[in-house]
Amino acid sequence: MSKSKKKKLKRKYIFRRVLALFILVLIIGVCFFYKIEKTNDYSEDNDITNTDVLPESSSVSLVMVGDALIHSAVYNDARVGDTYDFKPMLDVMKPIISKYDLAYYNQETILGGKELGLSTYPRFNSPYELGDAFLDTGFNIVSMANNHTLDRGEVALNNSCNYWETKDVYTAGSYCSNESRDEVKIFEKNGIKYAMLSYTTTTNGIKVPNGKDYYVNIYSDEKAKADIEKYRDKVDLLLVAMHWGQEYTHKPVNKQIQIANYLSSLGVDIIIGAHPHVVEPVEKIGDTLVIYSLGNFLSAQVGINKLTGLMVSVNVNKNDTTGEVTIDDVEVELLHTYYGKDSSKKRNFKVYPYTMLNDSILPDHEKYYNEYMSIVTGDKDWIKRGDYSGNIK
Repeated sequence: MSKSKKKKLKRKYIFRRVLALFILVLIIGVCFFYKIEKTNDYSEDNDITNTDVLPESSSVSLVMVGDALIHSAVYNDARVGDTYDFKPMLDVMKPIISKYDLAYYNQETILGGKELGLSTYPRFNSPYELGDAFLDTGFNIVSMANNHTLDRGEVALNNSCNYWETKDVYTAGSYCSNESRDEVKIFEKNGIKYAMLSYTTTTNGIKVPNGKDYYVNIYSDEKAKADIEKYRDKVDLLLVAMHWGQEYTHKPVNKQIQIANYLSSLGVDIIIGAHPHVVEPVEKIGDTLVIYSLGNFLSAQVGINKLTGLMVSVNVNKNDTTGEVTIDDVEVELLHTYYGKDSSKKRNFKVYPYTMLNDSILPDHEKYYNEYMSIVTGDKDWIKRGDYSGNIK
């Protein structure tokens, strides 16, 4: 073969190698850029997915009920040998209360324990097992400032403190030291920071031990203002429990209205009222939800008005971008404390939602429902009436 022919074959071979290499590089380049593009697409899709998963707002559900006013008939009915079991009295309410993130009630009678000697009206003392039953039901916020806080003196107060300090629960209104009283207690649930203050306007004439006003928060405008200023900028939800008003009246008195307006001006989100032992209206003052009286939750008082309490639930929503907090979905339901009689002895205490009642439990319950619900709601279209109808236990 001639030299010229060999050179032509060599050039042809090199050209084919270069062309093959070029095509290979081109293919690799296309695949590389395609992969980058797909990666970018995936990243963008991920961003959209993350936006969907991460909430734009935070929220908690809150339910509130009234007084645990434990007369001797109630704790005698709960007695089982040497102990007390109040859980059957609350078993209808447990599946309702436990579905909420936060659940409030007013512990009207001090938990001084049976070792101190249980007692009934006019100076109450209740067993620790009562608190156990309420915690088991799902309650985790407890108000303790009321006209019966001082009923059994310092021993009962210290017993109460020792009991509640062992529990995973938010309590307010009664303390066993200045340090505990002045501590800024802030809890958080579902991204919502919350706090509660609790006050009473009366102690039934019982004087606070000298130098120990931390035993019970007695309301004054000045004290409330100073306390609220410690909390308002640190929390999303600020509750104030108020023991106020006139017993057995369905209409708020002027002092309640005055205090409610003042607390609203300080930025309180929800005011939770107690003491009248009957239900009173639910109102709005500016952005403040005011429940003037929840009435009794569990008691042995006589009269349908005193055996009818109120349950109020809300959703607390926070815009995570702006920080704005709103109280939405206000819902109310009436509650009835049932008890039977055996030779004039009250027995078988149990709390029911009105919408679960029948005439064997409470004759004319529909009439009472309409009467007391009209007191609570009036013609307010922003209040929804609850319906917890179901099988009676």
